[in-house]
Amino acid sequence: MLCKANILKGYSLESLNGTIGKVKEFYFDDQHWTIRYLVADTGTWLTGRQVLLSPYALVAVNTEQQSIEINLTKQQIEDSPPLGTDKPVSRQYEDAYYGFYGWPTYWGGPYMWGAYPFMVHDPEQWRAATCSEKAWDPYLRSTDNVTGHHIQAADGEIGHVADFIIDDETWTIRYLIIDTRNWWPGKKVLISPPWIERVSWLESKVFVNLPRETIKQAPEYTEESLLTREYEAGLHRHYNRRGYWVDEQTGKKHSH
Repeated sequence: MLCKANILKGYSLESLNGTIGKVKEFYFDDQHWTIRYLVADTGTWLTGRQVLLSPYALVAVNTEQQSIEINLTKQQIEDSPPLGTDKPVSRQYEDAYYGFYGWPTYWGGPYMWGAYPFMVHDPEQWRAATCSEKAWDPYLRSTDNVTGHHIQAADGEIGHVADFIIDDETWTIRYLIIDTRNWWPGKKVLISPPWIERVSWLESKVFVNLPRETIKQAPEYTEESLLTREYEAGLHRHYNRRGYWVDEQTGKKHSH
């Protein structure tokens, strides 16, 4: 299911033995554009520390109840390696965090989830995976911080990042919602991370190698738009790009 980051914010987080807080924001890596941590707002429960939840801990998003189920107990979360609220997520911290929970590291191989192109929930398969030489060094970004970054098309600016659309099965960022109202009244359009050429974090700019006119003519995205496969297929056709679902189906077939 495709969900907007801003709608997930505020969803309650339901552990195996009670609510631990609410969704605050997300950290994603800027290589695969995949959510690596959900940041929880735990209120007065664990003050002074960031509580991070890997997608390995997230069981299901329930839009009706506005909640996310977590497969951890409150005690496990409390006992996990603490991270100060003002501290960035370092490799040292991530090593300790993943070691504590026993999950396979997402950076330990060339794929989106390390040794795998998608998330594997079966611990038997984790043990079977060998660490690849092609480990990579993730750099994490906050969805809150990247919101507002300007979008630079091939021939000038065209808007800014208003929100993110997350796939709650793979925890990939499928689209950035671009608000172009500074150029064309009220119109929002979607850009997929694979179409992004580069990001200048210093300039707070996202560079897309597409002409402004092409983006302007893209199917409009509204609050009422349903992100159906039909809508997505039309969007990819407009940009003359192959749908991510084609490659993912191929990848899953090859992995079985």
